[in-house]
Amino acid sequence: MTSSRPAAGRAPVDLLVDWDLAARTAATLAGAGPQIPAALAEQAVADLRRAASRATDHVQEVSRLESEPGPGVLVVDRRGWAEANCAGFRGLLEPVVAEVISRRSGRLPAAPLAGVGSRLTGAEVGSLLGFLGSRVLGQYDPFSDPGRLLLVAPNVVSAERELQVDPADFRLWVCLHEETHRVQFAANPWLAGHLREQIRGLVLDLLAEPGEFAVRLAGAVRGFPDLVRGTTEASTGSPLLDAVQTPRQRERLAELTAVMSLLEGHADVVMDEVGPEVIPTVGAIRAAFIARRAGRGALDRFLRRLLGLEAKMRQYADGAHFVREVQSRVGVDGFNAVWAAAGNLPRPVEIADPSAWVRRVHG
Repeated sequence: MTSSRPAAGRAPVDLLVDWDLAARTAATLAGAGPQIPAALAEQAVADLRRAASRATDHVQEVSRLESEPGPGVLVVDRRGWAEANCAGFRGLLEPVVAEVISRRSGRLPAAPLAGVGSRLTGAEVGSLLGFLGSRVLGQYDPFSDPGRLLLVAPNVVSAERELQVDPADFRLWVCLHEETHRVQFAANPWLAGHLREQIRGLVLDLLAEPGEFAVRLAGAVRGFPDLVRGTTEASTGSPLLDAVQTPRQRERLAELTAVMSLLEGHADVVMDEVGPEVIPTVGAIRAAFIARRAGRGALDRFLRRLLGLEAKMRQYADGAHFVREVQSRVGVDGFNAVWAAAGNLPRPVEIADPSAWVRRVHG
């Protein structure tokens, strides 16, 4: 294949992914969400902002992690969520792709082929984000500067209607989960950098394998959202990340997935342990939410399996089990030793065997 150097002023990652197309595709596939009167939409946005602010003290009290207040919550629609994620993925990928290109003496696929490939990859990334964009309730982006908390208002409204739960309680419950993520990273500044390096190392490892360069690079980019969310299965991989082949690659992916399980499980535990004195219907919300996860149709279950999202659901359960078991043995403060350094993060086998983590870290 012929190759060329990137055009002046264009980052190599932009020749591999059409980010504008990805964002447009995601917004189109996700749709606008439930149609509600403007006044109710404004009320939902205001409620979510207040709930996010209220959540901070509750999270810090339950988790015993202390952090400075965040820059504020960003309440978005589905299009805004897709655009924010495209920008975030681009920012994470840009230095990785640039390093890979530099190792190849600055060579890229020929411009016409790169143009076709960027549109194809953009459409595929957009399709993945479009599927997620109609479902995700919120997220914390630890890699932006500063980190930012996003809540997807139409999805929160849609979920609370589907579950038939109290809107005020549900909105605070959702904010507790996402605010826990913010506190995890804000209280432990080393964590975002560690995760960034883990992701960077895995992507570089994928691209170092023999094979056709442009195809492998584009494939790694298409699987990148799965990597960031830890939605691939360490044992078999996701159909969208078949590039993970070597034992070392599977090992690195398992390590990343273990950290994601910790983060998600810890947030689930915190959001439930705030308790009925703050969220009176928390028990009913949790029960309805679990039933919602299990009650999807056949097509939805197929897509979740294809995208690796079934593994994501297991992360919540496995991570929450790990957190609860550790806290039952050494208490909340003993569990918080997990945040002291990268070496204290749970290893893949320890997520399934919390007592092994307790023995290793607490002797």
